[in-house]
Amino acid sequence: MLESHFVDVHGLRKHYVSAGHGPAVILLHGFPDTHAIWRHQIPALAAGGMRVIAPDLRGYGLTDAPPGTGAYAIEFLCADILGLMDKLGLDKVSLVGHDWGGLVGWQLCMNAPQRFERFVALSTGHPAAIASAGVAQQMRFWYILGFLMPVAGEAAIRANDWFFLRQLTNRPEQLALWRAALESEGRLTAALNYYRANIKLGRPHHWRSVEVPVMGVWSDRDPALGEKQMLDSLHHCRAGFRYEKLERAGHWMQLSATERLNALLLDFLRPAA
Repeated sequence: MLESHFVDVHGLRKHYVSAGHGPAVILLHGFPDTHAIWRHQIPALAAGGMRVIAPDLRGYGLTDAPPGTGAYAIEFLCADILGLMDKLGLDKVSLVGHDWGGLVGWQLCMNAPQRFERFVALSTGHPAAIASAGVAQQMRFWYILGFLMPVAGEAAIRANDWFFLRQLTNRPEQLALWRAALESEGRLTAALNYYRANIKLGRPHHWRSVEVPVMGVWSDRDPALGEKQMLDSLHHCRAGFRYEKLERAGHWMQLSATERLNALLLDFLRPAA
């Protein structure tokens, strides 16, 4: 049974949902989602013997949206998750991250490897692999230039009855969830602040390797992230890297390849009998 909770983390009122019992796994969503993007994974993982925790990241869903671009720097996004773990008395968990949640997951595993059993990166590879993936990958990020422009970025996404969001999905229920999450005052700006506060992630940098076992999952119909950045993540994973490719699946593989993704997650994360 899915339960909804609120907890104070470093002065931030943070919302999360949970289900199941057993070893804990935290699911981190990306743009423009909330915890609801995991609605098909939560019951499967819970039925597989895991305690599943899916928070709304800061600025999203029912979690507070602090003012100011700097409040969304990746350091704060990571501190939120570690703080949530501390509040829940969780010394060590497995982690699954998609899109921005994947970037947060990589950073967490770099900075606090002792807190994570395993990490599944969906769509987003290691930051160093993304930054060095070449011109083809940079061209896929064309939309980010618009996101970086205050006011204009928000106006462009809202234009023509949220035309931009309507191009991302053919699922009416998902579009309704996105709009509900972003229409409230300040929420769209909070979502875009993830990009504005973290430009450094796209620049060449000596990102540390990860000392946590990783599974990278890439979908072949992802318009934003190419296969190279995920494959090259192998070179930044010292505790092992497993690569899985989902064919005929889009960026939101949680929806377009639900059963295949759930099987991969259970196989990689479920504790041995």
